[in-house]
Amino acid sequence: MAREQRAARKGGTRTNLYDDITDKIIADLEEGRFPWVQPWGTAAAKAPLAMPRNAATARQYSGINVLILWGAVIQHGYPTQHWLTFRQALSLGGNVRKGEHGTTVVYADRFTPEDEKRRARETGEEAGSIPFLKRFTVFNAAQCEGLPDNIAVEAPPPPPGMIEPQVEALIAATGIDFRIGGNRAYYAPAQDYVQVPPPQAYFEPINWHRTALHEIGHATGHETRLGRDFSGSFGTKKYAFEEMIAEISSAFCCASLGIVPTVRHADYVGSWLEVMREDSRAIVRAASQASKAADWILSHLPEGDAAEADMAATERRAAA
Repeated sequence: MAREQRAARKGGTRTNLYDDITDKIIADLEEGRFPWVQPWGTAAAKAPLAMPRNAATARQYSGINVLILWGAVIQHGYPTQHWLTFRQALSLGGNVRKGEHGTTVVYADRFTPEDEKRRARETGEEAGSIPFLKRFTVFNAAQCEGLPDNIAVEAPPPPPGMIEPQVEALIAATGIDFRIGGNRAYYAPAQDYVQVPPPQAYFEPINWHRTALHEIGHATGHETRLGRDFSGSFGTKKYAFEEMIAEISSAFCCASLGIVPTVRHADYVGSWLEVMREDSRAIVRAASQASKAADWILSHLPEGDAAEADMAATERRAAA
């Protein structure tokens, strides 16, 4: 339905990459699947919980590419979160197996038309640019053969009992005013503080940490941090867009910390669908903002825990 509506609106022109991505995510949401929450730890997921990474460069993928690659891992039952381009596989002495089909990921960039450059020179104003996505193909390491033995070696899961203290230390290190109490979780932008009920209020204690990361994700948008727009009131598209950022940011943080992400605000699905149907670029922008939020949060991991996360944050880009 979403694809038909967009095609009709554009007069039957070829769908662009934003439309392709958005249509897939809309279809998932309409069927009750959340692209940022996958069935890790079940028979459906052969790969361990982790952020997807390029096997040749060790760089972590970010933004919408995380959702695309997580979906491919689950859909095809790949046993690893490591990916390569066709040429990277060859450069490592291996190759993609004959008959294998790759997964399309994207690179975000901006283009400034010559007319706009000329106008800017004549007026002395800053030239405007047009955002665009470029597609390219990657293959899961499991689709390749002849790769070195050290390629795509998965990190062991975190030791039992270490996740909760690590999250609590991370929250404290951010310096965000974090309060425990009350009967609901929220972020108050005007006063710039997060409040979350005590852990014993949750049926599963790990949910306290998932909730805390969601609300901390909101707090990254304060003007003194990443400066996002909090002007939308409850029920508006701006409000729904910010909730989408916090949901995805929390999932990225959870995956980086070894916590299985879950859906925190399923009641917003209707508003998220409305936003995406109206703007095919919304999910790409939300995932990009979520990556920035997760990077900001994880940059505060205590030294020792932070080595890998810091490397990922500094090297991370839309396409590895």
